[in-house]
Amino acid sequence: MSSSSVKKHSLMSEFDIYLFKAGKHFKLYEKLGAHLMTLDGEEGCFFAVYAPAADGVAVVGDFNNWDSGKHFLHVRFDSSGIWEGFIPGVKKGDAYKFKMKSSVDGGYYEKADPYARHTETPPHTASKVWDSNYQWGDSQWMKTRKAHNELDKPYSIYEVHLGSWKKKEGNQSLTYQDHADQLVSYVKEMGFTHVELLPIMEHPYEPSWGYQVTGFFAPTSRFGAPEDMKYMVDRFHQEGIGVILDWVPAHFPSDAFALARFDGSHVYEHPDLRKGYHPDWRSLIFNFERNEIRSFLISSAMFWMGEYHADSLRVDAVASMLYLDYSREQGEWEPNEYGGNENLAAVSFIKDFNAAIYANYEGTHTIAEESTAFSGVTNPVDQGGLGFGMKWMMGWMHDTLNYFGTDPIFRKYHQNNITFSIVYAFSENFCLPLSHDEVVHGKGSIMQRMPGDEWQRFANLRCLYSYMFTHPGTKLLFMGNEIGQYDEWNFKESIQWNLLEYKPHKGLQTLVKDLNKLYKEETALSSLQFDPKGFEWVDFSDHEKSIITYLRKGNDNDDALLVVCNFTPESWKGYRIGVPQRGTWSIVLNSDDEKYYGSGFLKSSAFESQKTTSHGRMFSIEMDIPPMAVVVLKLD
Repeated sequence: MSSSSVKKHSLMSEFDIYLFKAGKHFKLYEKLGAHLMTLDGEEGCFFAVYAPAADGVAVVGDFNNWDSGKHFLHVRFDSSGIWEGFIPGVKKGDAYKFKMKSSVDGGYYEKADPYARHTETPPHTASKVWDSNYQWGDSQWMKTRKAHNELDKPYSIYEVHLGSWKKKEGNQSLTYQDHADQLVSYVKEMGFTHVELLPIMEHPYEPSWGYQVTGFFAPTSRFGAPEDMKYMVDRFHQEGIGVILDWVPAHFPSDAFALARFDGSHVYEHPDLRKGYHPDWRSLIFNFERNEIRSFLISSAMFWMGEYHADSLRVDAVASMLYLDYSREQGEWEPNEYGGNENLAAVSFIKDFNAAIYANYEGTHTIAEESTAFSGVTNPVDQGGLGFGMKWMMGWMHDTLNYFGTDPIFRKYHQNNITFSIVYAFSENFCLPLSHDEVVHGKGSIMQRMPGDEWQRFANLRCLYSYMFTHPGTKLLFMGNEIGQYDEWNFKESIQWNLLEYKPHKGLQTLVKDLNKLYKEETALSSLQFDPKGFEWVDFSDHEKSIITYLRKGNDNDDALLVVCNFTPESWKGYRIGVPQRGTWSIVLNSDDEKYYGSGFLKSSAFESQKTTSHGRMFSIEMDIPPMAVVVLKLD
């Protein structure tokens, strides 16, 4: 057949082309890619691809025995670089690719569809024609999620790698359908408000954990079809649990079948290696200066929010996007037009992305994994910020893990490590992350970092989590952290669920469940979690005993919690603590409770204030402080 077997057709208007070339078309997935339809009474598929340096584009696939001489697309005569056409007889499930002749080098390039909704299962690399008429059952959640996701509400995230959360017989990963039953019920039982999925977008290299994306519009087929993924999200929503998807616009792999040198030219990657190649990950960096690629990326973000009902996107590696000199030595980068090291095009792109998400999807958030002091990451775009809703608090994470990894006998010399975070805790809307990045590459598990004998290690970890959940900011725990997994995470194996047969691990899991409950029930922990009014030191100076005490406060003066942290295995009798009000202060959580495998040292459950000055306050309580523990009290 010749190109005449491909009917001329287009889904893009002149206005679509204008928006595309201006970097402002945010629903390109409705126009490009493969779309099943009926044209002139014939059923088939419309194909469209952006290949500005192509001399010709053929569609090859199951329907033509992968013969590149049969179905040639028509180029648009508007300099858009788009090739398109309708091919009769193509049906759902057919595998396909685009085969292009390049005008740059005369070579032929066979590529997967950048806008494909579904793909073959790796290591196979073809795209699949697909449509999904999934009927959602989460209307109640979608109507009310704004109330769930407000910044003054509890936001406790369980971070999951779907391929290794739990394995079936034969070390096989669970499917989307399996997760819809088992993972959903577990997250609900544990009391987390949100689940965050390491990238589920299609990726060829499993050890990348999903961070080397080739299918920016396709959920990985390793666990099932697109509608199976939607079913899993639907089930989370029906149980009142938000879904956060990791999204990776910072870079992409150089696999020959995907985006790299797409039509023989640098379509997606920046042509200058100083801006287009990432030395850390040996991957390619998107050309944020090219408007068509900005449209591609923001369309991807909008796709997951709209088509898959995602409640938030956590954006990976933001720092690498912001700085031209990220992981580069002198001479390996070129300053911007003002002589600075900021990537101005990437900054502009990030602002456009955030503005688009917040304008179109009420009640959602974007979350930045950003490790530098870049100013205004969570300030709104119209106030000069980047526009993210939250930012990972990497400084808190490093300082906290360093502190808890120190033998308690030496902690009195490192009190600043555990108190310094409050100095900057309210400069951004921070999320406290103990993520997958902290339990890989020889770092060991969080449990492995805890010093001392077995009892002290568990007590340390209970102390760490209790301190974390009473610290300002939202929370994130990676799977396995909640049960005290001994070994660092291995994506090839399941979490060590058998550990729950042992009391210390079961006790730790119970504590995490109760911390989530406390976080959700006590508004003092969430209503002002991004506001300095929500935190007040009682005493941070007792470094000799490694004890700190502070208040978490809500909007109401009576809405306050007193938090007492003892970071050594020494217990203390008759320790006096200043309190803001007279009355009875009752324990609402004690990490040393026997039900958590604690020592049960503390026998009293309530303490009556006395008119005795302490810590600059008129009233105080006298309490026994258990070893290596956090005690949370509330005024009756």
